[in-house]
Amino acid sequence: MKTFAVTDVGMVRKVNQDYVYTSNNPIGPLDNLFVVADGMGGHQAGDYASKYTVETVISELEKSNIEDVEKALVSAIKVANREIIKKANEDPELKGMGTTVVAATIVNQMMYFANVGDSRLYLINQGITQLTKDHSLVEEMVRLGGIKPEEAKYHPDKNIITRAIGAKGNVEVDFYEHRLKKGDIILMCTDGLSNMVEDDELFHIIQGGRDIVESAVSLVDAAKENGGTDNIGIVLIEPFTDEVSVC
Repeated sequence: MKTFAVTDVGMVRKVNQDYVYTSNNPIGPLDNLFVVADGMGGHQAGDYASKYTVETVISELEKSNIEDVEKALVSAIKVANREIIKKANEDPELKGMGTTVVAATIVNQMMYFANVGDSRLYLINQGITQLTKDHSLVEEMVRLGGIKPEEAKYHPDKNIITRAIGAKGNVEVDFYEHRLKKGDIILMCTDGLSNMVEDDELFHIIQGGRDIVESAVSLVDAAKENGGTDNIGIVLIEPFTDEVSVC
């Protein structure tokens, strides 16, 4: 398996509130772990929320004795949610902080993944498919038929999310599984990439790179060239190769 992770502050923000994590080594009951989080909140609260959420998920998994992948991953995310709320209540400077999270693990040919918020997981092969569903106001409007999918990207409320870690005590976590095949590439990213670069362009950049390291750098460059109005967080995974790279 080959993985590469990168974050960039973008062209506008002064603080990077995105946090990415990859491990090809076992984390508790999971064979490996890949996480992307996009924090929100004033001052340093957003970057604290994303980093602390990922650290808590890792810590909970490391001490978990739950063998079922879904239960272990969802439980760890729910504990992270409670911890973020606890920290926000203890420190006025962290009040109102929150974060999205998308986390994945790969066991043989199966990928198991969970998300809260609008950070995404895509599958790239012959085309590009978003496998997660955004927990956002405009996505709800699309699902209810209020607006067309092509209108969602430019809707003025596109940044309003309906679920986040830290928003309320009992967070709802979506969980998925997908069977992988040779040639698949997995892209996990924050909306600092997906809002700046169209899906078709994401596909062509990833397929056009000599490797996923070059592809990831090109994705960051494309997001910044298109405005770079938010932080950019990216994890790329090739499940059926042998190298690992992280920066």
